[in-house]
This record gives sequence, structure tokens and C-alpha cells, in this order.
Amino acid sequence: MTTTSAPGHTVTTDPRPHFRSAARTACATVEAVSVDQLHLPTPCTEFDVRALLGHLVAVFRRVTTVAAGVPAVGHAPLVTDVPDDGWGAAARAAVRELEQAWADPDVLRREVVLPFGTLPGAAALASYTGEVLTHTWDLATATGQTPAWDDEAVAGALVAVRRKLPTAERAPGIPFADAVPVPDNAPDIDRLVAWQGRDPHWRPVA
Repeated sequence: MTTTSAPGHTVTTDPRPHFRSAARTACATVEAVSVDQLHLPTPCTEFDVRALLGHLVAVFRRVTTVAAGVPAVGHAPLVTDVPDDGWGAAARAAVRELEQAWADPDVLRREVVLPFGTLPGAAALASYTGEVLTHTWDLATATGQTPAWDDEAVAGALVAVRRKLPTAERAPGIPFADAVPVPDNAPDIDRLVAWQGRDPHWRPVA
């Protein structure tokens, strides 16, 4: 497998193993959410837990359509037709379809259209790994969970996200807040979510 070096990390050119790992962590986190937590706030301030679940499933479905060459623009940001106790099953079904759509290695070389530009499939999937991990962190933090993060997947996603968002300050119209400062020795999951505008120390207001 060809690799490329980034500061402090080596990242494979095939991001599918890291995405699969991130998706497994996401699904486990979704399944651990109880119905009585659906109204809780999350670090992703526009979403409560129910809406965040709907957004995460929508992201999985969007990544599936991207593999087929459908531009990732104009998609509904939320899935809303899932029963309160059905989010785990919905997430796992969406991930199964996604993995089938990305099974052909040729998809990694195909140019895909994302809201922030046109990229090879491999770069797009690496970027989506960062989005999935960040929303999983949002969900886990909101519901009192501590996932077992895959360190290699998180490190690879951090590299991809920094390529997508190369500066800490974000211009108007970019759907990410300015990066939150964290120590250089902070865990990679904290660095990942902070670079996408989250405060790693966020806790719900009592």
C-alpha cells in the first residue's frame, strides 16, 4: 500500500479502513443513546441529540451517493423518518449500503463534487471520516459516553481535515467555526474536534 507522510503521522492512500472503523464507532455510539436522551443539547449547537442522529444517518447516505458520482450538494441535512428507538438500525443499514458503494477501488480515483470543492474519492472519504468522528464525539459528549477511539483513524482524519480547512480562522459562509486552541500534546480526538470549532471541554449545562 502506498503511503504519504504528514507531520507526525503516516496516512494510507486508501481511507476505507479508517472510515469503516469510524463508522463502527459511530454506530456503537448511536445504539447506546436512550430514547430519554433525544432532547438533550449537543456541542453541534444547531442540533439536539435527535437531530444529530438524523444528520449522522444523512451523512452516511450522502457518502453513499457520492460514490455513484452524485454531487454532495443539495441533500437534506437530516433524516427525520426514523422512529425514536430505530436509530441504531438506521445507522447500521446506511453504513452497509455505504460500504457496498465504496467496495470498488476505482471509486477512490473518481473525481467527486463536494460542497467545498472537487476531490478524488480517496480524499473525499478521508474528509468524511473526520466529519463522522466529530459528530460521533458530539453525540458521545452529549450523552455521557466515552468511545474507544481508533487512534490511527483519528490521526488520519486530523490530517485530512487540516487539508480541507488549512487555517484556524474561517471566512463567512464556511460551515465551521474558528478552530478552538488546544495544547500541542492534546489527544488527537480533541485536536480533531477543536480544529472543526468544537470546545473539547464542552459539557451540557446542568
